[in-house]
Amino acid sequence: MNYIANDCFDVEEDGKIFVPQDVQDAVKTLILWAGDEPSREGLADTPRRVARAWREYCRGYLEDPAAHLSRTFEEVGGYDEVVLLKDIPFQSHCEHHMAPITGKASIAYLPNDRVVGISKLARVLHGFAHRLQVQERLTAEVAQCIWDHLKPQGVAVVIEAQHGCMTGRGVCTPGVGMVTSRLMGCFLDDPKSREEILSLMGRC
Repeated sequence: MNYIANDCFDVEEDGKIFVPQDVQDAVKTLILWAGDEPSREGLADTPRRVARAWREYCRGYLEDPAAHLSRTFEEVGGYDEVVLLKDIPFQSHCEHHMAPITGKASIAYLPNDRVVGISKLARVLHGFAHRLQVQERLTAEVAQCIWDHLKPQGVAVVIEAQHGCMTGRGVCTPGVGMVTSRLMGCFLDDPKSREEILSLMGRC
């Protein structure tokens, strides 16, 4: 059932999102399978809470991240150097285990003739991060979105994150960061530009 396409996100009288019964039942099944009793006091309202939490975790499916880049500015006083937003914190969830991904991203572009408000770069990141993800795709999606809609001379995105599917299960190795990058345009083709942007990001 495609919940995004129907009206199941109607708001209840308490101002909270309506949660379909089958979604709550799915969470109850998971609690039972994990070994607990969903009817006990501490868990009685957990299925509804979990469903609402996941609606918030995955709110990126309800937006178009590119929309944040629709308003640009040409009056920049002749500025024609790199624009960099560094160490943007974000949270996501991996699509393999639905475990948390927590990290920071640095996003840069070299404008041609227009710039965008700096908060919009963070909004693009969050728009894609608030979906079930893999870090490699998240990195590529953010870079491609900026490349397609701002049409700059170059784009660089570097993400470092910790993955709950590795720290809390499986190999159980906390404190390990995964780094991914996507360079486009001059940052990919010109060694001097590539070295400059990675230096500004603290990556060389």
